[in-house]
Amino acid sequence: MEGPEGGDAKEMYSDSHSRPKSLFRRILEGLKRILRRIVSVKLQAWISDYCKENGLLTLSVLAVVSGCVIGYMLRSLNLSSQAMIYFSFPGELLMRMLKMLILPLITSSLMSGLASMDTKASGRMGLLTITYYLWTTFIAVIVGIVLVLIIHPGNGTEKEGHTGSSGPVMTSADALLDLIRNMIPMNLVEATFQQYKTELVPLVKSTTKDSQANYVYIMPDYENPRMGHPVFLEITPAPEIKYKVAPGSSKQMNVLGIVIFSVTMGLLLGRMGERGLPLVNVCQCINECVMKIINAAMWYFPFGIIFLVAGKILDMHDPVHLAEKLGMYFVTVLVGLIVHGLVLLPLFFFILTKKNPFSYIRGLLQALVIALATSSSSATLPITMKCLLENCHVDRQIARFVLPVGATINMDGTALYEAVAAIFIAQVNEYELDFGQLVTISITATAASIGAAGIPQAGLVTMVIVLTSVGLPPDDISLIVAIDWILDRFRTMINVLGDALAAGIMAHLCRKDFPKKSERRGTVISYGAQSVQSVPLSEMPLISNKDYIFEVVGDTVTERPPELYNLCQV
Repeated sequence: MEGPEGGDAKEMYSDSHSRPKSLFRRILEGLKRILRRIVSVKLQAWISDYCKENGLLTLSVLAVVSGCVIGYMLRSLNLSSQAMIYFSFPGELLMRMLKMLILPLITSSLMSGLASMDTKASGRMGLLTITYYLWTTFIAVIVGIVLVLIIHPGNGTEKEGHTGSSGPVMTSADALLDLIRNMIPMNLVEATFQQYKTELVPLVKSTTKDSQANYVYIMPDYENPRMGHPVFLEITPAPEIKYKVAPGSSKQMNVLGIVIFSVTMGLLLGRMGERGLPLVNVCQCINECVMKIINAAMWYFPFGIIFLVAGKILDMHDPVHLAEKLGMYFVTVLVGLIVHGLVLLPLFFFILTKKNPFSYIRGLLQALVIALATSSSSATLPITMKCLLENCHVDRQIARFVLPVGATINMDGTALYEAVAAIFIAQVNEYELDFGQLVTISITATAASIGAAGIPQAGLVTMVIVLTSVGLPPDDISLIVAIDWILDRFRTMINVLGDALAAGIMAHLCRKDFPKKSERRGTVISYGAQSVQSVPLSEMPLISNKDYIFEVVGDTVTERPPELYNLCQV
């Protein structure tokens, strides 16, 4: 009898202990499910926030990497030139899309930005901006000269197999005069698609002399080897060729002339007061439309970057041969760009603003990736403007002035590259440069970089000025042409970075002249008997359905009858 009762007791004891265990397990499983749900929700929120903030940047970086991989994989197929053109077509569309926005963005930004500024404020900011640009460009040249003298990349580089062109070379004086001529274009419409360029026209003078035999050549007779036939040869002297300077043009947008004209128009529109408001409003509308086009076109950029980068790699020469021949030259330029872009420029930003430069640069990563892919600072200008306004929160008026001017005259990477390339060519030719020639290179490289257009490989054109200033052969530019397209992308990144950091510095130095939106007093718009608190005048939306004219006195905007204007109403 004790057996069954004892067994029942044991079962009841085990059930009483198993129930708490199963309950505990259920609680643990429930906690695990809750934790999984919480973690997944947070992870989903993090992923969605990351995609909103950095999704396009991540896609652009992946596009650059994918373009490099695809380009190297397709090199083994040995595609024809026609096939490479078809393959690079999406990348060509990207470049055309960006270049299409250069002209309306520069003109509208400068005109509307300067017109809404005070004359003293715009003059002070313009002086500070140009001084800063010249200073950083000169520092970049000094960095390049110091590095190339320390590393000596030209030692051991052979010049065999180098064939230079025997054509004429434009002097540095002509190149400088072309720069000044392009500042004042004769025709604004023509300046949108071409710029002035001096051409050298050959003039051949033939010398008329009496015909006479200069040499006698005995040709063997095949029938009778012991006999020969005399042949009289008349050597005609080479004609005398002289080159005449003639006006010409190159198929590139005259950005410098357009910037000078837009700055002048913007300053004068600001002084005209209410008479210039119609044109200022038109420029503001164009600027806003361009920014909306950029926002819509941004999602095409990763797709176009893949084919743009892959097409350039397909067109590249043998990488191993280039590394053996120009490896040290490539390293010298790259180290100089890293020192200037990641050390000196952030240091200047920190000293002048007392802010963390790298948190500021983090907002510019999208523009830097586009600069790396397109190698054109002018084509990257719309993206740089968008990054400054949305990510770095730079004042719109400052960005509208500093960026277009910087994309035209601030070429830190190009100046450093030209200085390094000139001394590299001198080292290849075993040509010793004294201190005076180094100073000449530094000055001419600074001046030549100002005239370099914001287009791919424009530095090769202005390189002639630097080489001829110290007596180096300009034909030796072909020594570095094979690797220039790679370096052009990195120096464009430094150019864009320098422009954007300059905008942040000017926003800090001129913060009293351009207070933040929260510090600005609201604009009072009087309409009939009603007064409405509104946003500042420069960002006031256009009112539809009716025509209005406003009289601006300080921060007060008062309605006036529209019949004051005969041609246009606002």
